[in-house]
Amino acid sequence: MPVPKRKRSRARRDSRHANKGVQVKSFGKCKNCQAAQLPHQACKECGYYNGAKVLTTKVERAVKRGEARKASQTRQASSAQQEPSSE
Repeated sequence: MPVPKRKRSRARRDSRHANKGVQVKSFGKCKNCQAAQLPHQACKECGYYNGAKVLTTKVERAVKRGEARKASQTRQASSAQQEPSSE
């Protein structure tokens, strides 16, 4: 009858059971945009949860940032035009 030559370490023994608790996550669809969404979490695509807007999305932040940049550039341009004429 075969017998193990060496004692199996605790790490080797326990690593067999390392993935025992891993489970497949369930996905649902967002009611607003139909994107894949984890349960009980706000949608990352549109920012809605239970029909209410709770997050600002990455696209919305980029649009707002662009508008702010345009506004600051127009302010700087208008102030640069006013300074030489006042001298």
